[in-house]
Amino acid sequence: MKIATKALYPAGLAGLLLLNACAGQSTGQATSWYASHDGVAPRPDRIYVCHGFGCTYTTPVNFSARDLNRLKRILAAGSRSPEAERKAIANAVAWNEKRVAPEVGSANDIGGLDLHNAGVRGQMDCIDEATNTASLLLVAEKHGYLKYHSVSGPVARGFFLDGRYPHATATVKEKKTGEVFAIDSWPKANGEKPVVQDLNVWMAG
Repeated sequence: MKIATKALYPAGLAGLLLLNACAGQSTGQATSWYASHDGVAPRPDRIYVCHGFGCTYTTPVNFSARDLNRLKRILAAGSRSPEAERKAIANAVAWNEKRVAPEVGSANDIGGLDLHNAGVRGQMDCIDEATNTASLLLVAEKHGYLKYHSVSGPVARGFFLDGRYPHATATVKEKKTGEVFAIDSWPKANGEKPVVQDLNVWMAG
């Protein structure tokens, strides 16, 4: 995936502010993320897809009974173990990105740091991606599709002074062990599987 690092300076103050927005930490439940990041919490059959960077735009997408059944089947494939469920979660996120793309205009969303697309409908920064992934997972949790994990709040790393770009990700917590895992779709283009890894590893990345 191409990383447009040189776009940082042409983007100017607006670009810096967008990156700084990615440094916002979430506390408490996943639903607390939305109020502080201009997102809209999902309903059991609807998500509000953030795009344009920093949730500049939100597009409601309704899930039909067929969509929900599809999501259920994808996640049921991971019922053997927590590790298998995390793989299934990655498949569900990839499916969801393809599912919403025609309504959102995000089929060509570019993965990774790509500041020249700030404000462009259908393009997503880390705030958009973390919000959208959390929304999908909250829908799945609401319907009882997750066996081994609960949905925890998105978190962030980096703040320039430590030499790293600010970046946020959705997370899930394994119920038995309490271990938290990053579900990070930002580095990948639309419809590709997200990066799934132990949150401590992700934080050190």
